[in-house]
Amino acid sequence: MGFVSVSLGLGILMTIILVYEAIKDPQTQHDYEMLMELIAGYGLGGSAMALFGRVGGGIYTKAADVGADLVGKVENDLKEDSPRNPATIADNVGDNVGDIAGMGSDLFGSFAESTCAALVLIASTEDLIKMDGTFSSNALSFPLLISSAGIVACFLTSIFGIHIYKVNAIPKIHRALNIQLLLSTILTLAICVPLVYVLPETWKFKEDVFTNIMKEANRWYAYVATATGLIAGFMIGLSTDYYTSDSHGPVREMAVACTSGPAINVIYGMALGFKSTIIPIILIAITILLSVNLLGMFGVALSAIGMLSTLGIGLAIDAYGPISDNAGGIAEMSELGDNIRDITDALDAAGNTTAAVGKGFAIGSATLVGLALYGAFITRSAANEKHPILSIDLNDPWIFCSLLIGAMLPFAFSALTMKSVGFAAEEMVKEVREQFKDRRIITGEIEPNYQKCIAVSTRASLKEMILPGLLVIITPIFFGIIFHPVMVAGLLPGSLLSGVQMAISMSNTGGAWDNCKKFIEGDEYINSNGERKTKGSDEHKAAIIGDTIGDPLKDTSGPSLNILIKLMAIISLVFAGIFEQTSLLSKPLLIQNKP
Repeated sequence: MGFVSVSLGLGILMTIILVYEAIKDPQTQHDYEMLMELIAGYGLGGSAMALFGRVGGGIYTKAADVGADLVGKVENDLKEDSPRNPATIADNVGDNVGDIAGMGSDLFGSFAESTCAALVLIASTEDLIKMDGTFSSNALSFPLLISSAGIVACFLTSIFGIHIYKVNAIPKIHRALNIQLLLSTILTLAICVPLVYVLPETWKFKEDVFTNIMKEANRWYAYVATATGLIAGFMIGLSTDYYTSDSHGPVREMAVACTSGPAINVIYGMALGFKSTIIPIILIAITILLSVNLLGMFGVALSAIGMLSTLGIGLAIDAYGPISDNAGGIAEMSELGDNIRDITDALDAAGNTTAAVGKGFAIGSATLVGLALYGAFITRSAANEKHPILSIDLNDPWIFCSLLIGAMLPFAFSALTMKSVGFAAEEMVKEVREQFKDRRIITGEIEPNYQKCIAVSTRASLKEMILPGLLVIITPIFFGIIFHPVMVAGLLPGSLLSGVQMAISMSNTGGAWDNCKKFIEGDEYINSNGERKTKGSDEHKAAIIGDTIGDPLKDTSGPSLNILIKLMAIISLVFAGIFEQTSLLSKPLLIQNKP
């Protein structure tokens, strides 16, 4: 999955660039700017598909999962994937729809958008496009070469993971995945060193798009920005691992809290999620500060590409969890025995943590991608003739009010997606309870109607994703066409600032609750009285309730906020030319952003 996603994304983008260059035959900097603006549509397509995979897939999988857990496990004491539970197959299908297709399309969209943002920013810098007095696309290849270096590094890492480091004991599972993440990071850092020579030795760029103040950069600044993003991504992964893995204190504290009931478990989980935002946000802030000071918004785009350069391994270890989960489901539905399920559960527990690490990468990269696209949008809009953005000033009431509205959007979006999961899960609960009225299903005398539950999830996910999707797509277009691009310039950073905090908190809270449940199910929790608590205990039931609450947080609302941040930004960039021609109420309302 990792290699196919990255290779297809890179190969198709390179093909589009070559075809467009052949058709347009760019001769001036303006030609290159227009060419890269057209190619930015590639990122928009990737994000539009990610919206479908993340939001629709997330609603599908959590409707089935919550319905199966509440009625099957809590009310009727059935096993995790008992073939007697009508929602079991829908739950396993949902793992593929939400976790595999959703994450794959999400990170593919991040890759496409970060690369497109870098291409737009390179094209807007004359010294990068014009080398030795002639216009050339050499510098445009640099973002693509970084991703290519990542593919090579991940290929070498996969050889180590499959053929050299043998996993012959359960404790080695988690270590093996972490070693591959570290090794791919180190190899990518090394391979990227010679790539900087495709860039000019030095060049000048505008320090601020609203002034003509120029700043000098050199090719090694580009390497530092890329390396900073890559290292920050790895450290965000370590932070996520600490807060979500049952090998560390935070999840074990939650297991102890389950002794006091589900309410205390929920309180601990929420506190964990809020606390887990601190390290990633500081790392992202340092990355942005360093990148902007070195190369402006182009540095931010390179940091995002650097963070995503190890996507081959990152996506592989993310898909690891759902694959293990499905294998466990198939084993249990086939009644292969508890010894098989114990192995798949151990794999799944490691996969849960690595999935959370994958979400950490996705959220961190989405933040950098969103900021890079924002920089490209401001650069494009500042050059407008009819309705230009002349400055960004928080004292401007139009900017400040749109900033507040933007910060509200992730809350509205999360409310819609969580309510959608609740509605879909309610439909699933009704269906499962209706089938359980025939007690022969629970005793195993007759087979449940699995198709009905699959149909419930399918209908609900397709219907319920419409409103959140429209909120993301229509909002920036509405403010840009009806009012002025300056309101979009406030909307985007507002949604980014609140969205990234919520996404990290939700994803880590849900991941920790899930692993807390698995920690107890793995017979590893011993309370203060020396009693071992496992499946069927009150502590286990409290953990299941926490996990059920966390399901829509970690698999629907949290990861979907990545799409909100990126899709709004790429739509704004692609529609910047239309905003210039419309901005219908800018004159009547006197919306004029004065420098």
